[in-house]
Amino acid sequence: MSDNAVQFLSRPITPQPGQPLRVAAYSRIAEAIRTRLLPPGSLLPTETELGIMMDVSRTVIREALMLLEEDGLTRARRGVGRFVADSLPRIGIEKIRPFDQLLGGSEHDVQVKRVLTELQPASEFVAPGISVEPGEECWLWESVLIRNGEPIAHLQEHAPAGSGTGAGSDVDQLASAAELAVRKTLAAQTLLEVLSGLPGQALGPGECEISLSTAGPSRAKLLALRPSDPVLVLTQYVRRSGAPFYLAKCLVAAKAGHLSVIQSA
Repeated sequence: MSDNAVQFLSRPITPQPGQPLRVAAYSRIAEAIRTRLLPPGSLLPTETELGIMMDVSRTVIREALMLLEEDGLTRARRGVGRFVADSLPRIGIEKIRPFDQLLGGSEHDVQVKRVLTELQPASEFVAPGISVEPGEECWLWESVLIRNGEPIAHLQEHAPAGSGTGAGSDVDQLASAAELAVRKTLAAQTLLEVLSGLPGQALGPGECEISLSTAGPSRAKLLALRPSDPVLVLTQYVRRSGAPFYLAKCLVAAKAGHLSVIQSA
């Protein structure tokens, strides 16, 4: 294993509020795999070695490695050890996933540049998508996604602000926790990444609608496009505990390249 990989894995792990340590360890190793610090087919360090490197228990590492194998990022050979998969699984729009990760994939790093974070009244369009009444306060996060120094997408994300009348107590508790996370989180994250790391059940199911439009004057400036340039519009709805909880609209410029829609029987 290279010195760069050792240095990357040895950085302190700082889980998001409520995020299990195994998930944080999984994310660190997965990032090393997807950025090829751990090359395809390479032998992973042992559980003990990874635990020492990452300053976590062997149990945490074992659980993280199980998640990696479930996601097809690693494979085990009995009596030999665990290896990085020879080819990484493609992740498409059908999987609930932050858009910066979707547009980056295994070959590119996408940066999140936050341009707006505020509480605002929910519009007639947003309200049913997050289980609040129109005019009720909700979070809006607005970001530009940048790949290789070039803006490729504009992202608007919405979630309840913690007092939704239609969301139900379970979702309402998560929304209250989300408010705290919103105030503390670093700028280089999407709202979905924050929500996914909060305690409780996993988000889902979700739905992503795909349509075409033009950039328009304001978004054209953010994406270095002409207002008339075509964009792909991805509208994502995510539920939690049976109730709508998260709504995002992502405008993707043609320069972002192709997107995969992974389907299963």
